[in-house]
Amino acid sequence: MNHKFLLVLFLSLGLISCNKRSDKKVLYLGHTLPQTHPVHKGIVEFQKALAKKSDGTLTIKIFPDGQLGSEREVVELLQIGSVAITKVSAATMSNFVPDYHVFGIPYLFRDKQHMFDVLEGAIGKSVLEKGEQFWLRGLCYYDAGSRSFYTASKAVRTPEDLHGLKIRVMNNQMAINMVNALGGSATPMAYGELYTAIQQGVVDGAENNPPSFVSSNHYEISKYYTLDEHSSIPDVLLIGTKQWEKLSDQEKIWVQEAANESAQAQKQFWKESVEDCMRIVKEAGVEVIIPEKSLFADKSKSVLEEFKKEHPELADIVKDIKSQ
Repeated sequence: MNHKFLLVLFLSLGLISCNKRSDKKVLYLGHTLPQTHPVHKGIVEFQKALAKKSDGTLTIKIFPDGQLGSEREVVELLQIGSVAITKVSAATMSNFVPDYHVFGIPYLFRDKQHMFDVLEGAIGKSVLEKGEQFWLRGLCYYDAGSRSFYTASKAVRTPEDLHGLKIRVMNNQMAINMVNALGGSATPMAYGELYTAIQQGVVDGAENNPPSFVSSNHYEISKYYTLDEHSSIPDVLLIGTKQWEKLSDQEKIWVQEAANESAQAQKQFWKESVEDCMRIVKEAGVEVIIPEKSLFADKSKSVLEEFKKEHPELADIVKDIKSQ
């Protein structure tokens, strides 16, 4: 049988569980990232903080590298109570909790500080809580950086430079609409196919954050990296409500405090990772372009207007974010 199926079965049956002869509890956390990733490092801080706060009576066992399945699969395991905690992109969460769609709007945040102010304030906390009706309680957000364009043979300095370029995007309607609004030709494609597609000229470029640009080795075949930072979709640390409700009031406090502390530590891990990756990119001879972001933001306004038409119930959240 598939090893993932067996592992999840063991978790469900409690065969890899806490020692019943003691008061210790173990929460299982699965995610898809490698152990070198700055978000995984943040999760390790969560693990350490919770063990310290509870004096070892409440601990986390981490299953990284997609051991328990894809992001969506692990989220579904949280809903049924087989796994306690996971990390997913807010883009994935939008399939379960509509409010998370808001974070995919291009140029939603003015800068990094504005993003943190929103996510760590009343708006961000409200969105985290909305997941409870879907058996998914949000604990905190992790920085997942900002996505920017990279191209193989033509520099993108203004939106006009995207005209005629085929740009790979995630299979996400908002991402497709954004690239098309900027004048490019959005091309959804599996991430694993992208290196060869750029190399062979099937697409002219793509968009992603610096750590992903480097870990994918796409910087080897891309001459230009345009830091327009069109979207900043955070990651979300979730706990299934079925597991949450099994915790005592004190244990819930420990979990939330440990999550909050890990989010602050993870910011620094992400910052350091971006700095290292940008050094690698520049040393490889990639031209890093700092464009006038307002040109791109103005050109993509139609995406926001279309979003408001499709999701009128979320328009107030967008307004509140923009005015903060």
